[in-house]
Amino acid sequence: MSDGEVLMSTRLRHSEEVLARFALEGMKKDIRILIGGLGMGFTLRAALDVLGESGAVIQVELIPEVIAWNRGPMGASSGYPVEDPRTKVIVGDVGDVMRNSSAPFDAILLDVDNGPSAMVSPNNKNLYSERGLRIALAALKPQGRLAIWSANEDHRFEKRLKACGFHVTVHRAKGSRSGGSAKHVIFLGTKLK
Repeated sequence: MSDGEVLMSTRLRHSEEVLARFALEGMKKDIRILIGGLGMGFTLRAALDVLGESGAVIQVELIPEVIAWNRGPMGASSGYPVEDPRTKVIVGDVGDVMRNSSAPFDAILLDVDNGPSAMVSPNNKNLYSERGLRIALAALKPQGRLAIWSANEDHRFEKRLKACGFHVTVHRAKGSRSGGSAKHVIFLGTKLK
């Protein structure tokens, strides 16, 4: 928790897993994926579970202690996905990786903060700005997908995604498999050209 906001929970992992499955559904298995935000590793684990042996994931996390946590005591709950040979872990800002990548991605998954409108860290708003979304668009291959996890619905953000050139689909996912009241939102933007 941070300032009373839940940032991570093993109880509410289902929507993080759905983020990867929804984003990668129907895609080839040998793709190149960028994930921003490691958390407890559930999105990374789900991406690796649908990825083929020749696929690759670049996992970017801003906080080195979160990576260490996933290599240590927290890693067991997600099956230590940071140790998978298909995973490359980068300590840094996912926005910088998108801007500076030498090759485009098939998919970019963002599970940074609590989404575009429920941020704990004000610096994360750059990812969800028009400029940030255009950087993501440029970092994708044609027909590439940008999937964004959010704690809340945000119709203005959905419009911003469309205005930046994405075809947008919105998916609602329960926070836990057993149901409960927590419902999260996954914005899926597909690059058309």
